[in-house]
Amino acid sequence: MGKSQISLLSMDVLWEWLGRVYETGIFSMSKSMNNPAIRSQPKLTLTTPVTVSIPESNAAASSSSSSASASGPSQAEPTLYKSFDDMGLRESILRGIYAFGFEKPSLIQQQGIVPMSSGRDMIMQAQAGTGKTGAFTIGLLQRMDFESRSLQVLVLSPTRDLALQTNTVVAALGDHADVSTYCAIGGQSLHDDMASLGRSGVQVLNGTPGRVYELIRKGVIRPETVHTVVLDEVDVMLSTGFKDQVRDIFVTLSRDVQAVLVSATLSPEVLAIADSFLRDPVKILVPVEDIPLSSIKQFYIDCERSEHKTGVLCDLYEELAISKSIIFCNRREGANRLAEELQRQDFSVTVIHSDMSQQERNMKMKEFRSGLTRVLIATNLLARGIDVQQVSIVVNFDLPHDHADYIHRVGRGGRLGREAIAINLLGGVRDVRTLQDIESFYSIRVPEMPNNIRSLLS
Repeated sequence: MGKSQISLLSMDVLWEWLGRVYETGIFSMSKSMNNPAIRSQPKLTLTTPVTVSIPESNAAASSSSSSASASGPSQAEPTLYKSFDDMGLRESILRGIYAFGFEKPSLIQQQGIVPMSSGRDMIMQAQAGTGKTGAFTIGLLQRMDFESRSLQVLVLSPTRDLALQTNTVVAALGDHADVSTYCAIGGQSLHDDMASLGRSGVQVLNGTPGRVYELIRKGVIRPETVHTVVLDEVDVMLSTGFKDQVRDIFVTLSRDVQAVLVSATLSPEVLAIADSFLRDPVKILVPVEDIPLSSIKQFYIDCERSEHKTGVLCDLYEELAISKSIIFCNRREGANRLAEELQRQDFSVTVIHSDMSQQERNMKMKEFRSGLTRVLIATNLLARGIDVQQVSIVVNFDLPHDHADYIHRVGRGGRLGREAIAINLLGGVRDVRTLQDIESFYSIRVPEMPNNIRSLLS
């Protein structure tokens, strides 16, 4: 039996095992995967991961080299690089970092950039707004061969908006190295993507799984030259909506490809799947109980009935418009209805959701980022990964159904440690119970909002 046959047999066994353990499945378990480019047995061996646990509360006390708790039989002593200059980064990357506005690395960047740039498989999990995108972008840039104009990196995101934003960050940080990036997403012309990628030179491809796989299937991009693949918001990427597409992309990649998984929240199921196909991964994890919410003041307002929530928002509008604010609704119909009601009362708001064209969503986000509009009504489309600075207030008009979504929504404020306020509107017993469940899950207490909200923003 040849080496490739052994690898394929091992992958078949893995899919069958995962299928038995997780009946709901993270990936589709298929026995028909006969692609010779599939990752080989060493990549699939279950190994003891290096785990770096970084409670944010202890960050200030950390020295340049400190020990952290590790899972497994061995203990890891991660190095904290307090300055980008200490990381051994190339001059062109350093110039891009400082031109982008970074002054010193955040904790996830202190821990994650160097092992990623060395080629290690990684899992990076930390609170929204702590610099994960910067961490994996700097790491992937340091690994690249700038002289080669072949495709070297894939960054996969669950939403078009996040893919576009990541593409902007990669282009900016890689500007002084003349890195060529492209963003391939649904909602834009496939013909244009094929034409742009058909012209050689794209080194980093950001995109959504469906469009990226379509380009691979059509032979437009050559996945065998890719040495790094990043799954951003991996808890979503390994969920039902994307699992088949992610699997289909992975089986076309080189057996030695570096895999980097990134998210603000990770379930035990996703971690188990990750351990099964990553090689000796470095894990930088913030346990759920250590997810810091200290920079975000959280309150609730008891509106008594759901139909009273709009009136409460009207009373709050003057404070909401002082700085940028995001109001979250669970459904796009509710977001549209709320926007129309507020606009009828002459309040200036804008709304964004997945039913809009990509061009319209881009325009809305540009207006919000620039300050042309200061109050944005959104669905969970905007909850994950989208980075808008100076968001001071986040309002949960509808409380999220999922614990993780609460962290992602609230994380739109307080980016990189800035102070922010999260307001949860309660419209009855169900909302009260949902908030109590969130409090219990994260071991937090959300008090009733005081009368003078403006004093909280000073």
